[in-house]
Amino acid sequence: MSERSERTGGAAAQPHRREGASGRVLRFRFDGREYEGLEGDTLASALLANGVRAVASSIKFGRPRGVYAAGSEEPNALVQIEEPFPEPMLQATTVELYDGLVATGLPGQGRLADRPDPARYDAVHAHCDVLVVGAGPAGIAAAGVAARAGARVILADERPEPGGSLLGTAETLDGRPGREWAAEEVAALAALPEARVLRRTTVLGHYDDNHVIAVERRTNHLGAAAPADVARERVWRIRAGRVVLATGGHERFVAFAGNDLPGVMLAGAARTYANHYRVLPGRRAVVFTTNDSAYAAALDLADAGVEIAAIADVRQAPGEAWAARCAERGIEILTGHVVTAAKGEGEVSSVEVAPRSETPRSETQGGGGGARELPADLLLVSGGWTPVAHLFSQAGGTLRYDEELGAFTPGETRQAVEAAGFARGVRTLRACLEDGAEAGRRALGAAGFAVPSGPAVPSEPAVPSGPAVPSAGEEPAAAPAEHLWLVEAPGDGGDYGTHFVDLQRDVTVGEVLRAVGAGLTSVEHVKRYTTAGTAHDQGKTSGLLTGGVVAHALGVDVAELGTTTFRAPYTPVSFAALAGRDRGPLHDPVRVTAMHEWHVARGALFENVGQWKRPWYYPQRGEGPGEDMEAAVLRECRAAREDVAAMDASTLGKIDVVGPDAAVLLDRLYTNMMSTLKVGSIRYGVMCRPDGMVFDDGTVIRLADDRFLVTTTTGNAAAVLDWMEEWLQTEWPDLRVHCASVTEQWATVALVGPRSREVLARLAPGLAVDNESFPFMTWRDAEVAGIEARVCRISFSGELAYEINVSSWSGLALWEAVMASGEVTPYGTETMHVLRAEKGFPIVGQDTDGTVTPQDLGMEWIVSKKKADFVGKRSFARADTARPDRKHLVGLLPEDPGVLLPEGAHLVETSALPEPPVPTLGFVTSSYRSAALGRTFALALVSGGRERVGERLYAPIGADLVPVTVTSHVLYDPEGARRDG
Repeated sequence: MSERSERTGGAAAQPHRREGASGRVLRFRFDGREYEGLEGDTLASALLANGVRAVASSIKFGRPRGVYAAGSEEPNALVQIEEPFPEPMLQATTVELYDGLVATGLPGQGRLADRPDPARYDAVHAHCDVLVVGAGPAGIAAAGVAARAGARVILADERPEPGGSLLGTAETLDGRPGREWAAEEVAALAALPEARVLRRTTVLGHYDDNHVIAVERRTNHLGAAAPADVARERVWRIRAGRVVLATGGHERFVAFAGNDLPGVMLAGAARTYANHYRVLPGRRAVVFTTNDSAYAAALDLADAGVEIAAIADVRQAPGEAWAARCAERGIEILTGHVVTAAKGEGEVSSVEVAPRSETPRSETQGGGGGARELPADLLLVSGGWTPVAHLFSQAGGTLRYDEELGAFTPGETRQAVEAAGFARGVRTLRACLEDGAEAGRRALGAAGFAVPSGPAVPSEPAVPSGPAVPSAGEEPAAAPAEHLWLVEAPGDGGDYGTHFVDLQRDVTVGEVLRAVGAGLTSVEHVKRYTTAGTAHDQGKTSGLLTGGVVAHALGVDVAELGTTTFRAPYTPVSFAALAGRDRGPLHDPVRVTAMHEWHVARGALFENVGQWKRPWYYPQRGEGPGEDMEAAVLRECRAAREDVAAMDASTLGKIDVVGPDAAVLLDRLYTNMMSTLKVGSIRYGVMCRPDGMVFDDGTVIRLADDRFLVTTTTGNAAAVLDWMEEWLQTEWPDLRVHCASVTEQWATVALVGPRSREVLARLAPGLAVDNESFPFMTWRDAEVAGIEARVCRISFSGELAYEINVSSWSGLALWEAVMASGEVTPYGTETMHVLRAEKGFPIVGQDTDGTVTPQDLGMEWIVSKKKADFVGKRSFARADTARPDRKHLVGLLPEDPGVLLPEGAHLVETSALPEPPVPTLGFVTSSYRSAALGRTFALALVSGGRERVGERLYAPIGADLVPVTVTSHVLYDPEGARRDG
């Protein structure tokens, strides 16, 4: 390869690249084919340079789709990056080309990565006096004025380099190309001590009090060469004193037949490809416009070497200066014409144009007589420009309709935010520069800074004199634009099947008209009916067009119809970026007890309970395969029922409730009375939601008159603490109570079984452990294995049991002492579940589902009749909670004692299933094999269950109906005789 082709790729390698393009050659692969591009390309510009027209396909109809725009407004060209890491649903127009990039086109939806993302993501907080969003002419002017006055300024722009609209034009400032002017101005700005320039940074959302969220893409453009120690993306959480939105505008298209074909492109985008990327998006173009901006695009493309077949202008009188320039270039101007169809097999090959119909209307036009078909491979469309008001609207600003612009522009807002430049409808380059500078002055004044009287944007920043704004040259006078939404095409069948208003969602004019015909008169309702404006682009090019078609169909003005709601994020953002470093253990921390390493060393398998790693069971490893889960759990159960066993119960939630009104708080939150509990005693309690449904259960230990220790389920510990704080802070702030989580301050060992008293007596010789001295549901302070401990007589198994609580620092020492005290069998959560289910003790969240009351669980006794009130009490008086057919917790015994019912299995009354819908009586909540019962059993919530004890029901399992007998939910030791040993 020659030196020139190595530098530019050569004409053969990139047949649509303009002469004179330079840059390092980058090699990439798209849809399985190898291509070359240049440094500075986007994937879209590189594909166009290689003559690739069809980039993706549409989501609903599978129609080929090509590049339509040049930035984040792109509705069509969605791709998936395959290497170095899979990332779906990216716009080819925003993917910066890098060496080794591998990508594929998408049919409107992508594929999630099948491996962990190795990249880092982070987040930072920043404060500034003035935040300027957008580094186009107005934004640069605003930021320059504010920063040079000493204000803390952040200038954020989503592109790799500043300039905004200047990057896509041939305009000059102070005799320099606009791109050079922007680069120099921003470089000088970045050198100021209180200024920060954020490139490749998209402001996604604008929230209350000028809290702004932005995402900076730091290494996406480097591909495999990205440093491993630099975050790929960074979330900026910015709190700004004032915000200036210099966000520019998006060009819109028009609905006509075939307006989605590859080769149809926004005129401003084609101009950008020709000027900024030095790429020719086609060879022969037809231009279809409603305004003067497309004339500048046509001239730039003609200068680049594209043949302009004709300009079809819906107006009778375009701007005279523009028309004269085009006439000098021999470009045919068809005034009063519309494009009725783009034609071609898979891409544009010709364009049909026709005079406007004799009865002109601004919203819709049909082709009159004298239609012509012009050969062309490129159709450039400009239906007008829409200011980017998304962030302004998110900030609570109101929008007003600009008749001349044919779009909604920012109006008023209560926040310290304003729009500048074209974002508020300012038309010309010179006016945008002046408007941006004035916005910078207003922001300075509002932030308390002295407003400078000097130049706004000097030619040379180091020189204090000069013009107020750079010289922008003479801009031709513009003729009024016309606002056209729809071109009716004869022969389309009246269904407008290829007149698209939302290219990404495949929404056609016909679907919009059907929505209106169904009675929908709100543009918000039409949006939801058709899905227009709900895709990744959030209606940037299609939103106003959809509204225009709706307004036309209803016969109302677009201004009267309004807009849809602009919601964050402005552009799609990856979940990884939002998570930042809060991934894996940092997002959902792995919590382990003080005894965790002992469990690991003994081969325990673990169960995730909330964030905790809890030992699930301890399979014994011997010769051969060793124990499976069933064998290990049955062995552990036998030890707990017949001998002695121990469980690490440290993960139970523990909350200190302290203060003179602690008992009052607990009385209000629990269904039973807690204020009558004596110091040294323990009481089981249940909390309900205001609707009377069980929220959590646990024990309450009274440590002193004004101090209680509340235990909760492992998974609900944080929720219970939050529940307590919510009531204290919002409903009962007069209560003198403080609550604190102490879950991790205590390590707990549950010692269970007929021999547990014997083992405890050896470990704590100073503690009287007989029933009379240490009765059930009391606690004692003692030394256990030489460690200060709080010992509780609590049983969640129905057996004689103790819970020994020590400082977490001493947890491992206590556990090892218990294990060394004799033949104590460690058991895990699965055994604990079997033991408690045999006794009919429910697990909140497993045997309850948010629709269960204490009475449904057979726990009427725990609902106090002495207390005047508690959370949920009034709901027990509702007719619904007294229905006889409410689901009750019951036991189930399969007729075949070897059959294990799957949890979640439904229950029916008949031995043969009727035709659907099949009525269900309830479902299985817990199901186990029991060593003590010598069979399988289950717990279930069954409609009117307590009245069905003894009945036969059926559980559909696959193709079989398994017969089961309803029993009491207490299947083992119903008298409770084993509790005291």
